[in-house]
Amino acid sequence: MRVVGTGTADGPVPLAVGAAELVVGATRHLAAAALPGGVRQVALGPLAPALDVIAEYVAAGRPVTVLASGDPGFFGIVRALGARFGAAALDVRPSVPSVAAAFARLGLSWDDAVVVSAHGREPRTAVNVCAAHRKVAVLTGPGAGPAELGAALARTGVPRTLVVAAGLGTAQESVVRVDPAQAARRAWGPGVAVVLSLGGPEPDWTGAAARTLTGPAGAPREWALPEDAFAHRDSMVTKYEVRALVLARLGPRTGELVWDVGAGSGSVAVECARFGAAAVAVERDPGAAERIRANAAAHRVDVQVVCGAAPGALAGLAVPDAVFVGGGGAELPEIVAECARVVRRRVVVTLAAVDRVREVRLALASAGLVPEGTLLQASRLAPLPGEVTRLAAANPVFVLWGTRPPASLKELDL
Repeated sequence: MRVVGTGTADGPVPLAVGAAELVVGATRHLAAAALPGGVRQVALGPLAPALDVIAEYVAAGRPVTVLASGDPGFFGIVRALGARFGAAALDVRPSVPSVAAAFARLGLSWDDAVVVSAHGREPRTAVNVCAAHRKVAVLTGPGAGPAELGAALARTGVPRTLVVAAGLGTAQESVVRVDPAQAARRAWGPGVAVVLSLGGPEPDWTGAAARTLTGPAGAPREWALPEDAFAHRDSMVTKYEVRALVLARLGPRTGELVWDVGAGSGSVAVECARFGAAAVAVERDPGAAERIRANAAAHRVDVQVVCGAAPGALAGLAVPDAVFVGGGGAELPEIVAECARVVRRRVVVTLAAVDRVREVRLALASAGLVPEGTLLQASRLAPLPGEVTRLAAANPVFVLWGTRPPASLKELDL
């Protein structure tokens, strides 16, 4: 079976198609191929019926050609064909991927870009990746095109430039730079295959440093950074021993969204962003909100800062995968309950008051999360006169968390 990449845009299909008795591809690919009479054509819609037809021809030893865009092995049909027929049955002839062509139009390398597909997939992952990373290519699809992506990014307030590439390689080629709000207002039509999302000053887009591995930078070498790595007021910063356990329970990663509610210095939000997650810091004090922005800038990450009091300030925010709640005021159970109601995966709470533990556990359990927790006590080495060392005990902190069972996650209507 031959699998042919037709190029970055609709155009002449390689002559290798000529020997096929069955040609499978998107309607636009079949139209561009100008196939001779007698060749059966199957337009791709749902994949399973097309695979069944291919199986009939393969079993009979009759030649089949499958048409696809660009490189069929890059977020393409090769994965499904290989799973059904085995890699040895495939003769793959790739062309230039649309992602490569789009970056080429800008004169940019893309070995340091994050590539995410929104074609036939939930677009929230692509939005989170664009909000967290400054060099992203999004493979678009129905309901997840430039307008939808732009609208979602505009709501975050994270500065991005979107490069919308359409009709690459044709006389109708268009490469347009817009901000997210402009992208949301335009009707783009069906010809868009890829959108680049770029952030920061334009010179940063070049990624001048030599790379060894593709994609974004990996997990940070150091995490649970010391308190003095963040600007803060009156020690209003999560201590690094506590933050280490909080981060372990949050599990931030690329493609996910984490809320940091009652963020203070924003240390948890910043560290989640350093792991590649999109992060929202919710803080009611305007001065603290400015410090969060400064801390994010100092660590070269993007954090959406919402200045307002929870739980009211949470309304309208994108659904989080994980949430951290710090502080222990009277409104804490209400805040935890709201976070637990909407979270997809886990809520983590830190508090000092033993009186609040039961209320928080009930709030987590009432939302269908499985509550767990620990009392964390740490003592740091501290110098004494005479070149000796003592243990300086920190205040004990409860770290509670609630996890949504996988079965209920599938049923969650968010």
